[in-house]
Amino acid sequence: MIVHLVDGTYELFRHFYGLRSGRHRSLLARMPKPKAKKRRVNRVKGFASRGRGKKWILLLLVVLLLIPAMQVVVVRFINPPLTLPMLIEQVGAMFSKAPKPPLRYRWIDLTKIPEMFLEHLWISEDQRFFQHEGFDWKEMDLAVKEAERKGKPVRGASTITNQCARSIFLWQGRSWIRKGLESYYTIWMEALLPKRRILELYANVIEMGRGIYGVEAASQHYFGVSARGLTREQSAMLAAVLPNPKGWDPTKAGRTLRWRQRRILQRERSANFPEKLLRFLICEVFTARTRRERRSNVTLHPCFGLDSVSRARHGG
Repeated sequence: MIVHLVDGTYELFRHFYGLRSGRHRSLLARMPKPKAKKRRVNRVKGFASRGRGKKWILLLLVVLLLIPAMQVVVVRFINPPLTLPMLIEQVGAMFSKAPKPPLRYRWIDLTKIPEMFLEHLWISEDQRFFQHEGFDWKEMDLAVKEAERKGKPVRGASTITNQCARSIFLWQGRSWIRKGLESYYTIWMEALLPKRRILELYANVIEMGRGIYGVEAASQHYFGVSARGLTREQSAMLAAVLPNPKGWDPTKAGRTLRWRQRRILQRERSANFPEKLLRFLICEVFTARTRRERRSNVTLHPCFGLDSVSRARHGG
């Protein structure tokens, strides 16, 4: 009976594990292998792939953050043949039924831009341009207080550098994304460009009408003269139109535009206008070999063909 029980158990065991006569295999070979090591290997591979993914994301982020810096370096040495707002306007005109305005954009070196226009530009847009580093915190504070007092939205307090960054690299319009990018470009422009170059870029790429960019193109379109042939009134009018270039026409000036023109001319003639400081900071070159020369006769770099400070000091 015991023999039959053993034989039956053996046959059942052999049938259950698929054993056949002459082909017996070890039970250990038939048992499933532990998967702990495989899981550990897969976990290590997962961590490695995640690490590589993070490195690529970090590299992509660094590249995106450095693209504005590289763009700013390019425009420091190369005059932009086209800007993003120009491109957007021309592409939009292709899909619009309205008449397409021709693109008027002519570059002019800073040495050929009239000094009076640069003064009018400074008075109209950013009187602390040479003091701040891209952001006029005082003007922002005044704008906030004025809005609280009048119960109106906060007016814009953009600096020349802000507007220059927007006019070259970004699009027009109101959005927090564009404002954030504008601020980021402003930081790089103030860090990598001298004030003289920022002013030159701004005077050449700023929008002054539909399809009209820069002081040279605006002078020729509105008054039929080069920028060097502008009168003082015409120069002030071009500077006055900047807050609303598509809505105002210098040749058909209304009450508001005339008021802005008179305001610019009055501020120019004001005794408080720091002409000597303007001349010094625009050129950004202060040649003085000794303290004695600095006190007596300091000459400016001839970037505008200006006379010495001593002449301005004596009202010459």
